[in-house]
Formats: sequence, C-alpha cells, structure tokens
Amino acid sequence: MTAVLQPPLTPHPLLRLSLAPHSGLPHHIDGAWWPHSYDLLAELPRLLAGLPRTWGHIAGVTVNGATWPATPGRMLVLDQVVRLRRSTATSAPHTVCLLAPNRGRWDLLVVPPDTPQDTAEQLMAAAAVGGV
Repeated sequence: MTAVLQPPLTPHPLLRLSLAPHSGLPHHIDGAWWPHSYDLLAELPRLLAGLPRTWGHIAGVTVNGATWPATPGRMLVLDQVVRLRRSTATSAPHTVCLLAPNRGRWDLLVVPPDTPQDTAEQLMAAAAVGGV
C-alpha cells in the first residue's frame, strides 16, 4: 500500500457536482460528479472539499479499476487519510462510492470528463432527481 501526499490545489474550473435531495429513503445513485480529468489524485480533493459537511469525513473511496488509472492505496486529502480502492465490478463502471464511518455510503454517477456539456448536464440533472 502506498501513501501519497496531495499537493495544494491548483486553480481549476468549479466543481461539477449535482446531488440528490436528502431524504430518509436510500437512493440507488446519490448524485453525479463530472470531473475534469481521470487524474484521481487531482480530482478527488476537489470532490471531497465540495461535499456537504453533513456527510462527515469520507474515509474510503471506491472507483472502478477499468475506468480510472492506477491509484495509490491511500492519500492525504484535507489533512485526513482517505483509503482508495479499485473495484473490478463491471456492473457500475461509471460510479464512485464514498464511505464515511458511522455516517453512511453515497454512490455518485461519474460523467466521463470528455462528455459534451449538454449531455453531461442532462445526466447530472437526472442523477439529482434519481432518474439515472
């Protein structure tokens, strides 16, 4: 397992994240994230910084191994260690799973970075209302 220290964030366009409204019922998809690249070491800190505080500290992130390039076993994000896992499941190639101990699990649709804007916006809007 390798630990990677995350350099300070460089200026980038805004975080592209759309979340489903909070309810007592579980969602299949809790929202959508449209990263700017498949560089998880650059994209993940922005995602985690933009999540609702009520989600708590995200301690584990699972990404699809076929979609994302190799990742370290853990990384330092916002002064906290986040464990990274790669899944080989073919059932959810475009999702990321976020785990917060004693808080919950959230699954986000990952809109591929090279998706045209109009298509990406439609996917994100559908995910925010549970239509994906």
